[in-house]
Amino acid sequence: MDIKMNNQEIIALTDRYLMSTYSRQPIALVRGEGTRVWDADGREYLDFVTGVAVNSLGHCHPKVVAAIREAAGRLIHCSNHYHIENQARLAAFLTAKAGMDRAVFMNSGAEAIEGAIKLARRYAKLYAGPERTVIISAFNSFHGRTLGALTATGQPKYHEGFEPLVPDFIQVPLNDVAALEKAVDGKTAAVLLEPIQGEGGVHPCTREYLQAARSLCTQAGIPLIFDEVQTGLGRTGKWFAFMHYEVKPDIIAIAKALGGGVPIGAVLAVEEVAQAFSPGTHGSTFGGGPLATSAALAAMQALEEEHLVEAA
Repeated sequence: MDIKMNNQEIIALTDRYLMSTYSRQPIALVRGEGTRVWDADGREYLDFVTGVAVNSLGHCHPKVVAAIREAAGRLIHCSNHYHIENQARLAAFLTAKAGMDRAVFMNSGAEAIEGAIKLARRYAKLYAGPERTVIISAFNSFHGRTLGALTATGQPKYHEGFEPLVPDFIQVPLNDVAALEKAVDGKTAAVLLEPIQGEGGVHPCTREYLQAARSLCTQAGIPLIFDEVQTGLGRTGKWFAFMHYEVKPDIIAIAKALGGGVPIGAVLAVEEVAQAFSPGTHGSTFGGGPLATSAALAAMQALEEEHLVEAA
């Protein structure tokens, strides 16, 4: 049986063996329940960080814990070459809530953004023209740390040291309709926006801006993508932030709160755009596996049954 370590011992082990990719607080968290967490020395904290917008149900929600335990004892993993019941049930739940038609599952928000970009580019090439390759996003945005998502991110500080970035991404000022109108041209494959920017400060899109983006994409025959990784799944008082704007996207990327603490992400899309994916065009070994989708389905059902979206 392992001997439990204290804060300083865990910190020392972290400093010795982990790559320095985070500036960490001098605390080792070992347990969580509801809104509170405890460190290795037994100190109790009220958790306002929530795993960076992940634990919308709090820590170790009983319904999520029960779903994980049951799934872990039944089937932890199988390939997506087979049908997975809770993957299908979760897809049905999410598409109904979002007004979408199809889903594909990933393991994180960045992967969901990568999937959304791939789907948009493939759709644009197939149905709008092979010259349509450019993805437009906004300055000050944050879309993730994989190379495509990083390139879409409109903050140069995240780009430093990783150049050259992926070609055919451009940024425009948020809420500047004229700049967006000027940027959308015959090479544009999609527009990618966060309804509320959340990483470089909290900056909501205006209704006029999102409605203009919708109109421009419709006219060009290209997808409008909303990054709802942070804002989705109840955090704004509706299931998705775009619902405050009376604007419907073609593609939505979600993650963070989706799994109740378990890693999972998803791309949701309308039928017309979703058809651009066919077997072999996209995939993920672990994406949408039995364990993660069981946890996510329990988390989403808890959000609904406990009326937590309306209470946000």
